[in-house]
Amino acid sequence: MISASEYDQLDALAMAALVCSGQLTASDLCEAAIARAEAVNPRLNAVVLPLYEAARQRASQGLPAGAFGGVPFLLKDFGAQYAGVPHTSGSRALRHFVPAADAELARRWQVAGLNILGKTNTPEFALMGVTEPALFGPARNPWHLAHTPGGSSGGAAAAVAAGIVPVAGAGDGGGSIRIPAACCGLFGLKPSRGRVPTGPEQGEKWQGAAVEHVLSRSVRDSAALLDATHGADAGAPYFLPGPVRPFLEEVSRPPGRLRIAFSLGHPLGSTLHTECATAVRGAATLLESLGHIVEEVLLPFDGRAVAAAFLMLYFGETGASIVALAKVLGRPARPADVEPTTWLLGLLGRTYTAADFAAARHTWNDSARRMGRFHQTYDLLLTPTLATPPVRIGELQPKPIEQTLLKLVNTFGLGGLIRRSGIVEKLAEQSLEKTPYTQVANLTGQPAMSVPLHWTADGLPCGVQFIAPLGAEDVLLRLAGQLEQAQPWFARRPALLD
Repeated sequence: MISASEYDQLDALAMAALVCSGQLTASDLCEAAIARAEAVNPRLNAVVLPLYEAARQRASQGLPAGAFGGVPFLLKDFGAQYAGVPHTSGSRALRHFVPAADAELARRWQVAGLNILGKTNTPEFALMGVTEPALFGPARNPWHLAHTPGGSSGGAAAAVAAGIVPVAGAGDGGGSIRIPAACCGLFGLKPSRGRVPTGPEQGEKWQGAAVEHVLSRSVRDSAALLDATHGADAGAPYFLPGPVRPFLEEVSRPPGRLRIAFSLGHPLGSTLHTECATAVRGAATLLESLGHIVEEVLLPFDGRAVAAAFLMLYFGETGASIVALAKVLGRPARPADVEPTTWLLGLLGRTYTAADFAAARHTWNDSARRMGRFHQTYDLLLTPTLATPPVRIGELQPKPIEQTLLKLVNTFGLGGLIRRSGIVEKLAEQSLEKTPYTQVANLTGQPAMSVPLHWTADGLPCGVQFIAPLGAEDVLLRLAGQLEQAQPWFARRPALLD
């Protein structure tokens, strides 16, 4: 057996090593994870679909002897599908949908020896930077229960930060790995476009903007899981050259003397919260002390153009998701099937033309070229991950007057009228004011990471983001390993666990 305090001291690779050596069993780890979940999840609402008995059975029967043999793991209830288990995507329209086959990524996670313990909370269709779906209710931040753990992988982040599991599945289409990592004091790496498989049913997710990986407490767990999952699957639309060496080895390699630019400019011209500015300046000072060349610059991309292009994607993909519900429901979706905001986003998606979408895609290419030129001078770009510390639960939900407007628009199908008024774009841009730094890497396909180097005066985590050239996860992991050694965060735990 293993005590709760001993369990907290282990990352996933350490757990697997103890199982491999016979000092622990997969059942020991499974029981410790379930005990922690039962103790904290009623306050967090992070795990929304427990699969405890099935996990116990797998642990007792034996799991694959991969790099993570016997390690408890949680799947996000969006993205990588798990055969025979409900896959709701946070929507009541899909609460009875059960996929018949595993996604390739879920298969690779299982081959690595991970023991799936359940599924985690996510906003409907993973559309929000907070996790407050009507279906399951809000997930809460272990560092302060009144605040969000971020989104859309908020349930996964809350579960890892609270020590239910050392690592959990996550996805990132506009910041949904990095945002919750920043909110919950975790390491969150968004891999390059094409690094991780999206099959067998999808060639790309969100036009290639979205990619899946994990949230973790240690850098090496993230690296080793990327070793276990990277590489194209059959029919993949993108191909990246494989790594020079295993990603895990990069974590302990010196990063060399990097040239790193940082910026405190807000992409939408708003005011950056002082705690987020302090986090970046503190990171810059730490980097200089480690021998790196650090310079302050203006943002090398057009923040408003990136936001507009991302919103076009956001509206269009939501509309497509609502149309696709007919395959599950056996009829066209109706407003009552989804949340009012989701239905409105879908209405807006249908008001744009193919020419509008093509013009927005040109911004993706322009941003990629701008960042490519930037990286001819600088190895990395350092920014805040968020423009504000974690917001309070409910802070970003529509106000009563906005809810009334949503009801009127959805009832009478007034998406076109609302779009022409410019009201929705203004509201959407206001929502991106708090998360304006992450979307550019989704449009360009670059790898990016959030690193937990700062906590606010109120004890809330406040991450910083690094963006690297396409395919340069190795550079990010080397630097992350160095930062983890220089300013450790692994032992820092929420008071919830005391």
